[in-house]
Amino acid sequence: MKYHIKKIKLAEKGRKRIEWAAGEMPVLRLIKEEFKKKKPLKGLNIAACLHVTSETAILMQTLKAGGATPYLCASNPLSTQDDVAASLAKHEGISVFAIHGEDNRTYYQHINNALDARPRMTMDDGADLVTTLHTKRKDLTGNIIGGTEETTTGVIRLKSMADRGILEYPIIAVNDARTKRFFDNRYGTGQSTIDGILRATNRLLAGSNFVVCGYGWCGRGIAMRARGMGAKVIITEVDPLKALEASMDGYPAMPLIEAARIGDIFVTASGDINLIDKKHFRLMKDGAIVANAGHFNVEINLPALKKMAKKRRRIRDVVDQYTLSGGKRINLLGEGRLVNLACAEGHPPTVMDMSFANQALSVAYLAKKKRRLEKRVYPVPSQIDERIARLKLKSLGIKVDRLTKAQEKYLKSWELGT
Repeated sequence: MKYHIKKIKLAEKGRKRIEWAAGEMPVLRLIKEEFKKKKPLKGLNIAACLHVTSETAILMQTLKAGGATPYLCASNPLSTQDDVAASLAKHEGISVFAIHGEDNRTYYQHINNALDARPRMTMDDGADLVTTLHTKRKDLTGNIIGGTEETTTGVIRLKSMADRGILEYPIIAVNDARTKRFFDNRYGTGQSTIDGILRATNRLLAGSNFVVCGYGWCGRGIAMRARGMGAKVIITEVDPLKALEASMDGYPAMPLIEAARIGDIFVTASGDINLIDKKHFRLMKDGAIVANAGHFNVEINLPALKKMAKKRRRIRDVVDQYTLSGGKRINLLGEGRLVNLACAEGHPPTVMDMSFANQALSVAYLAKKKRRLEKRVYPVPSQIDERIARLKLKSLGIKVDRLTKAQEKYLKSWELGT
């Protein structure tokens, strides 16, 4: 086993953090027990580029129980929980390459450390591992059965690769599973983004103008939680259908150039570059707070902000204050990286239980299919999605109806009408 972490002495603290998370992840616990018996991943090296958190630790334990040898690296320089990384290395014997605050060079070195294991499968969160494979380590692609992708940003990148005919193996888009997108993106991102903003700033949201840039599943969740805390939420969008939906949900929708003048807090959640740009910074109020909930730190034009600033200082632990000409101050949270992980602890384990259950069952599905799938991006099989939903309901003590034989027949037929 190899590892590159901050301090192995943090392992005991990390073990307690992992234990706490495990108590809220009953679906993954059931899958882990099944994996112990059936060993669906026996003999497989898995390179996983994910946020190194307590919830991810439970997934690594599950993969190991299934017979796999996981190699874990960070998918974001600021999301690693160093005590969790230490516990995985010391108590689980898992190779971990992740240090909170690592620079860009170390980040990619850690990705290469995981790839040095010559994996048969990949797990990605943003597609940095897969793109590194396809550009710098292409000699390894012929060894790989398949992979999974956790994020909207990553799925977009991988579908682009597939469309261009350069994707070398099949990928399952875990992000698009209903038990991931509806809950992780909406409820997980919604709560954890607000949590990150509050921890970073200690600001009262009630009565503030809270601008959400993007009304996808993550944007919906953030808007819902901000409104629940009394903020006056404004939506900016480029998709007319999503803008219409935001309006029907009771939010004013407007161009960002207009929202820039009145917003107190801005959160990007789109997956695209330069949503908040130079022209927006110029119009913002003194003291405006800017944060990013998208996977990469590209949604806020940081180079433009740095160039505009006459002075920059770290005013709170994770808040950088940029002073522009004329004395106006812009407060950037978490260096423009994922605010829920850079400034807080990420999604609650209850939500990640379903997301990581999709990861575990999807790699087991890929192992079973072996090389019978084409080199493209696939949805999570519906039977996996439905199974996870039923397991989650069972763990919550919720019972639901089932269709009768007559109802099933009716839904499959065309003969019956009024």
